[in-house]
Amino acid sequence: MRVAVVGGGIAGLSAAFRLAAAGAEPVVLEGSPEIGGKVRQARLGDLTVDVGAEAMLARRPEALDLVEAVGLSADVVAPEPIPSMVWSRGALRALPPTIMGVPSDLAALDASGVLAGPVTSTPLPVPDEDVSVAQFVGDRLGREVVDRLVEPLLGGVYAGHADRLSLRSAAPVISELGPDLLAGAAARAAAPKASGPALVGVRGGVGRVPAAVVAAAGFEVRTGATVRSIRRDGTGWELVVGPTTAPVRERFDAVVMAAPAPAASRLLAEVAPRAAFALAGVDYASMVVVSLLLEGADLPSGTGFLVPPVEPLEIKAATFSSRKWAWLAEAAGGATVLRASIGRAGDTAVLQRDDASLVDLAVADLRSVVEPGGAIGSVTASMVQRWGGGLPQYEVGHRELVRTVLDDVAAVPGLEVCGAAYEGVGIAAVVATGRAAAERTVAG
Repeated sequence: MRVAVVGGGIAGLSAAFRLAAAGAEPVVLEGSPEIGGKVRQARLGDLTVDVGAEAMLARRPEALDLVEAVGLSADVVAPEPIPSMVWSRGALRALPPTIMGVPSDLAALDASGVLAGPVTSTPLPVPDEDVSVAQFVGDRLGREVVDRLVEPLLGGVYAGHADRLSLRSAAPVISELGPDLLAGAAARAAAPKASGPALVGVRGGVGRVPAAVVAAAGFEVRTGATVRSIRRDGTGWELVVGPTTAPVRERFDAVVMAAPAPAASRLLAEVAPRAAFALAGVDYASMVVVSLLLEGADLPSGTGFLVPPVEPLEIKAATFSSRKWAWLAEAAGGATVLRASIGRAGDTAVLQRDDASLVDLAVADLRSVVEPGGAIGSVTASMVQRWGGGLPQYEVGHRELVRTVLDDVAAVPGLEVCGAAYEGVGIAAVVATGRAAAERTVAG
């Protein structure tokens, strides 16, 4: 079985890996010059650093299973056990224990000073219909909890806004806390937990994984291979691939659509029109990751900090990468590696600045947070990674949208979809969609 995998991000690569293991012949068609999607590395001075995803959930198996299968399990590492902070009300403050922003320890919350006043809890039933995260939490705990605790945590995952993100799809863990959010969060925090870290990385960077997947399975990968169209051809599929000046028609037995929603919508318009229409409604947020190599930095304690959108800063988070990852600290010697994220859904003006301006902006915001108590030091190298339309927004009603897509695609023989637009944006969730799409393809 010859299978076209449209998209060479981690979803497409995971699908291709599973297809190859099952004896199929996958061909990955990636329109950009590189594979890996948002799992990518770049040079920062003499270092190689992650400029997209830098960690994976350790408490669900899919990503770690893939890492083990491609021979990288010995390089799986935990981050340093140092807490993060939040910039709130003009100061860096300890990030109190929460369940996705819902406080689980009121004494720690009060001591942190993140909020201006105490939290008033109003228990209310969990609605049957989907609502925004902001509405659900705000009605029960007040707007300040949304603005200063929920928003920065959600922003770190989706680069989105709690007023638009779906409770069921973007933050189901919050709805699971029940009618009394504070009691539910405290009970969940007190419950026995799985041993080991919640997140892990890879020595040398998570960005090593895509190349390792291809090397382990040996399937064909073509970069710069834009798919122009797909159509049913008898019992198989015909794809038009390549530049508009020299397109090539190729035949495949099946197609796994692993492209982001906008491209998938365009390509599925004729073969799965209901799915295509639904996918056209998936909005995406653009963002920038600014990586800095610093000399003489004197940073606050912690592995970084989050920034609520109500604060007058452009950066939404900063990670002290060489403090978070011991392997990176060793590689950097005495230097400091730091990365700052800029941009949330709808923030377009700031992202139109040139690279130098974005570096200056990140450094200025970092100085306003770190100094005068500490120091940023001097910037010896910088790298700007732009993720245009990088993160799908799971807005209210997203679960029904996904069901529409999957039902329509299921009615088309030899067609499957996978990727971050469906059931989770983290590496483990995305790998799971790729693996499931491959298994359905093989099963026929």
